[in-house]
Amino acid sequence: MGVKKSRALSNTVVYIIMTIMALIIICPVFYALCGSLKTNLQLMSGESLLPTTWEFQNFIEVWKKANFAQYTFNSLFICFFSTLGAVLLSSLTAFCIERCDFPGRKFVKNLYLMTMFIALGAVTLRPLYTLAVNVGIQNSLWPIILITIGAQGSNVFLVSKFIAGLPKELDEAAIIDGCGPFRLFWQVLLPLLKPIISVVALFQFRVAWNDYITSSVFTMTTPQLRPLTVGIVQLKYGASAAAEYHLMMAGAAISIIPMLLVYLLCNRYFVDGVTAGSVKG
Repeated sequence: MGVKKSRALSNTVVYIIMTIMALIIICPVFYALCGSLKTNLQLMSGESLLPTTWEFQNFIEVWKKANFAQYTFNSLFICFFSTLGAVLLSSLTAFCIERCDFPGRKFVKNLYLMTMFIALGAVTLRPLYTLAVNVGIQNSLWPIILITIGAQGSNVFLVSKFIAGLPKELDEAAIIDGCGPFRLFWQVLLPLLKPIISVVALFQFRVAWNDYITSSVFTMTTPQLRPLTVGIVQLKYGASAAAEYHLMMAGAAISIIPMLLVYLLCNRYFVDGVTAGSVKG
């Protein structure tokens, strides 16, 4: 009986801590949603959390005034190709590391995973921009896509741990049936990687959607290529040179919606992938 009480008490403490953490995360989002429906005067006065008058016009104004249609397209373009590239690159790299035997395999694996500890903005952004200028692709979205793809060493770690948990008898049976390395990966292992690939895709979509530093650097001279994260900051000062925080709140609310939709639609795959990855690892 004492064990049951102790377990119930520990579960209660965990639930309380999780509830507090959820509230800490939800409160800024709720504040942004409420602020997006206020006038700038109401927002700056801070008289009440809820808006006294519901200003849905803020969303229409920010969509038309700040060219948010183009910014949204740019963000979706970046996220689509970044997610697709990250899934292909991480799965192929993890397959080579875990299933292909070549000299220095462990060294390459450790060297690649060391990139997880490199701060992109602080160390590599300047040389990457110089490289993009030398190649001649700085005035496009492709440098942002390539950087967000290559900067996530954690994706390779997740997929490699998952592949390491798959029985090698599958490889042996496929090779006996005449499968080469590419066919082995594409037809045998890739279908089994769907749970962890869904996790990688969600992580990569979130990183690409929320990226600000890389996007702001590579779109300084090309405003029409700005994604939503950079476009929202440009709302800070309007034509009157006054801070229009209510429009910034509306822009932030617009930028939150796609990420929420992606998570709600893919939540089941995300949970399955994390669970499967923990078992395989």
